[in-house]
Amino acid sequence: MKLDILKQNLETVLGDKLAGISQRLNEITIEIRPAQWLEAAQTLRDHPDLRFEQLTDLCGMDYSAYGDGRWQGARFCVVTHLLSVSNNCRVRVKVFAADDDFPQVDSAIDIWPAANWFEREAFDLYGIIFTGHPDLRRLLTDYGFIGYPFRKDFPLSGNVEMRYDPEQRRVIYQPVSIEPRELTPRIVREENYGG
Repeated sequence: MKLDILKQNLETVLGDKLAGISQRLNEITIEIRPAQWLEAAQTLRDHPDLRFEQLTDLCGMDYSAYGDGRWQGARFCVVTHLLSVSNNCRVRVKVFAADDDFPQVDSAIDIWPAANWFEREAFDLYGIIFTGHPDLRRLLTDYGFIGYPFRKDFPLSGNVEMRYDPEQRRVIYQPVSIEPRELTPRIVREENYGG
């Protein structure tokens, strides 16, 4: 019953900012149009029927291989989980980047300061640009790192490898020397196995 009230409140308050809403496994997921993300975020936080005061998680997603390649929508998405302490409920918010070649979403840092490191992580791993972020730089990978390792098209062995060169007495970067290969699991067939 509580989820039905929350769903109705979200539909009423957000109106045309909603691109979609779904209820599954006792959770509500809403999709916000990218151009209206900041306005919707402010409403989600401040409206008395919603009051999502706390951002608990934010991550990037690459939908390019979703559904075994049957996905037809935008490639990159920012997924945010919000908590309303006042109303004791949660909501998942999705905002798809409008441009697959240059994924860009407005930063929510001014609304929920906790978004800071989450947005930096999504930038570092997926290459999603958060417009208005005051310090958008790599967080987990090296500053010289090439590419975005959580993108589905990133090579498993990477683009470059790093090693310490004792002659030069420093760390150097070089082309990857690992041969790409596909591992096939060995199947053991024993007649009495498990028996």
